[in-house]
Amino acid sequence: MSAVMTSGHLNECKPVPLPIEFFDRAAPDLAIRLIGVSMFVAGVGGVIVETEAYTRDDPASHSFRGPTPRSAAMFGYAGTAYVYRSYGLHWCLNIVARGGGAVLLRALEPTAGLDIMLERRGGASALCSGPGRLAQALAIDASYDALPVDQKPFSFGDRAYAPAVAIGPRIGISQAREKPWRFGLQGSSHLSRRFPVR
Repeated sequence: MSAVMTSGHLNECKPVPLPIEFFDRAAPDLAIRLIGVSMFVAGVGGVIVETEAYTRDDPASHSFRGPTPRSAAMFGYAGTAYVYRSYGLHWCLNIVARGGGAVLLRALEPTAGLDIMLERRGGASALCSGPGRLAQALAIDASYDALPVDQKPFSFGDRAYAPAVAIGPRIGISQAREKPWRFGLQGSSHLSRRFPVR
């Protein structure tokens, strides 16, 4: 799948900023490629360690039944933020992919602005392990919906090398649960949930 490095950090060199064209790919491809990429919102963030992919023809996707006021951002340009509220409680941050798809950011290894994240999360130890926690730690809400992620307050930097990626079924959905479209950084302690052992 991906090359494995035995030492060093995913972003040990200065990350290369990602152009908007980087995000213009199918959702599963983008979801894998985002593992190890650094993401910051107003300087607060870290390394993406878990993602999930959703495509236009996927029954579990918010774009499956066509545009709605909630899902309108999914039909915009690749590299656009799609933010929605899950069960009326937690904000979730997605990045729009090609053709009405999107990638849900499920977990982040925090590396910058930890004090700010701790304050936003009420001192909770699991800062960004799970999409709701991630959004809360980064102060993501509806005002970020449809914003381009290649512009401020967002900042993305490419990884230094291609990491080993774990693959498994998506979680927290009721349809198309068999699709192996959840991806994670192997060995990360910041995942929202462990991957099945193969």
